Amino acid sequence: MNKKKIAMVVMVLAVVGLVIHSFMSPVDMSNLDNYTSSVYGQVWALLPPAIAIILALITKEVYTSLLAGIMTGALLYSGFNFELMINTMFFNEDGGMAYKLASSSNIGILLFLVMLGILVALMNKAGGSAAFGRWAVSHIKTRVGAQLATMVLGIVIFVDDYFNCLTVGSVMRPVTDTHKVSRAKLSYIIDSTAAPVCIIAPISSWAAAVTSSVPDDSDINGFTTFLRTIPYNFYAILTLIMVVFVIVRKVDFGAMRKHEINAINGDLYTTPERPFKDEENNVSDKDGKVSYLIFPVVVLIASCIVAMLYTGGFFSGAGFIQAFSESNASVGLVLGSAVTLFITFVMYMFEDVLTFEEFTDCISEGFKAMVSPILILTFAWTLSGMTNLLGADIFVANLVAGWAGSLQNMLPAIIFIVSMFLAFATGTSWGTFGILIPIVIGVFPTGEMLVISIASCLAGAVCGDHCSPISDTTIMASAGGQCYHMNHVTTQLPYVITAASISFIGYIIAGLTQNVYVSLGICIVLLITVLFIIEKKTGQEESV
Repeated sequence: MNKKKIAMVVMVLAVVGLVIHSFMSPVDMSNLDNYTSSVYGQVWALLPPAIAIILALITKEVYTSLLAGIMTGALLYSGFNFELMINTMFFNEDGGMAYKLASSSNIGILLFLVMLGILVALMNKAGGSAAFGRWAVSHIKTRVGAQLATMVLGIVIFVDDYFNCLTVGSVMRPVTDTHKVSRAKLSYIIDSTAAPVCIIAPISSWAAAVTSSVPDDSDINGFTTFLRTIPYNFYAILTLIMVVFVIVRKVDFGAMRKHEINAINGDLYTTPERPFKDEENNVSDKDGKVSYLIFPVVVLIASCIVAMLYTGGFFSGAGFIQAFSESNASVGLVLGSAVTLFITFVMYMFEDVLTFEEFTDCISEGFKAMVSPILILTFAWTLSGMTNLLGADIFVANLVAGWAGSLQNMLPAIIFIVSMFLAFATGTSWGTFGILIPIVIGVFPTGEMLVISIASCLAGAVCGDHCSPISDTTIMASAGGQCYHMNHVTTQLPYVITAASISFIGYIIAGLTQNVYVSLGICIVLLITVLFIIEKKTGQEESV
C-alpha cells in the first residue's frame, strides 16, 4: 500500500473515531449559548494558527494549510465532537465561515477586490496598461528607478493598506516586469509601503482603528496619542529605510536574492506557480493611451477618499480629521470603486475604446483573477474566528498583565514581541492592538511610557501582520504583485526578522531612556550597519 492510500485510511479511521466519540459524548446543539471550550484562554488557543503557519511554510501550499488550522481549531473548540466541529467550522456565529462571509465589513473587502479586478481587466483590455508600460520604459530607465517609483506611489497612497496593495500593483506591475524586477520583490515593496506607511500616517484607516481602540473612559485623546507614537514606531520607520537601501544598493538576501537574480536572467517567478496567468494573457495589444490607465486610477483614488470622508460624516458637518477617524474603510472602498467603474465605463464607451461585449467580458475576467485571494482571505478570516473562539486574546492579555508589575522598563520590548506573535498567529493587526492597547493604558495611564508602550504594540502588530501567511494585508500584497502567495511570504520573512530584531533592541533602549532621539537614532545606525555587512557578504545582484 502506497503512502497516499495509507493517509486516506488513517483519515477515514480518524473521522469514524470522531463520529463514534460524538455518539458516546453528545452535545445539545440547540443550547450552545453558554457553551465554552474546555481549553478557552489557554495556550492551546494558539495551536490552530501555529499549525496553519508551520504547514504553509513547510509545504508552500496555503489552502490546505489554512484548512488544517481551521479544522484543528474547530476540533479543540468542540472537544472532539464531530457534529459540533462541523457546525463550528461553518455556522458558528462568532467564527464560522458562513458568518465571516456574512460580515458586512468582510464582504465589502471582497466586493472591493472583485471591482478592482474588473477595473484592471478593463485597463488591460483597453490597452491602457500596455501604453503606460511603453511610456514608463521611455521615462524610467533602470531597475532601481522602477522600484523607487513603486515605493513612492505606495507612500503616496497612504489612505488604506488594501487600497494601496491593489492599486500600486496594478499601476506598477507592467513597469517592474519590463525592468525585470521579480514578482516577489514587487510584492515586498508593495507590502512594505502599505501597513508600515498607514500606521504612521495621521490620515488613514489605520489611524482611525488605533483611535477607536482607546477606551472611552480612559480620559486619553486617542488621535493625539497616535500622533505621539509615530516617531516611536521603530518597525515601520526601519522597514521604509530598508526598502530604500535594498533598492538603491541593489542588495537582497535570503530567498529574495535568488528570485531577483532569476528575474534579471528573465524568470520573474522562480517557481512554477502562476496563480494569475489568465490575467496576463488578457493584456490587449490595442494601441491604447496612457490616459486609459491614469484616468481610472486617479478617479479611483479621489472617489475612495471622498467616499471614506462620506462614511465618516464629513458632508454632514464633521471635520476633516474627525471624518477620517470615524470613517468605514470597507464601505468607502466599495463606494469609491463602484463610482470608478461607472466613470470608466462612460469614458471607454464615449471614446469607443471597447465594445459593450468586451466590457461585460471583463466582469468575469476580473472576478476570476481575484478568486485566489478571495479564497485565501475567506480561510484566513475563518481561522481567525476559530482562534477567537478558543480565547487566544484572553490568554495573551493575561500573559501581558502578569508581567506588568515586575518588568516596567522592559514592558515596551515585551509588548512588541507579544504583539508581533499575536498578529502573526491571528493574521490581524487591528485585532491585536484592539486587545493590547486597553491593557497598556491600564498599566501606564499617562506619561512617556504610555506612548512608548502603545507604539511598541502598534509596531509589533504591523510586524506580525507584515509577515504572516494568513494576514489579509500580506494576501493583498501577493494579489497586487500577482505573485504566488507563499513565494511572497518566504522571501519577505528575512527582511521582517531583521527589522524586528533591531526594533526589539530599540524598545529596550526606549524603555530605559524614554528618549525618542536616542532610541530611534541607535536603531537606524544598527540597521544601516547590518545592511552594509549583508551587502559585503552577498554583493549586488546586478554584478553577479
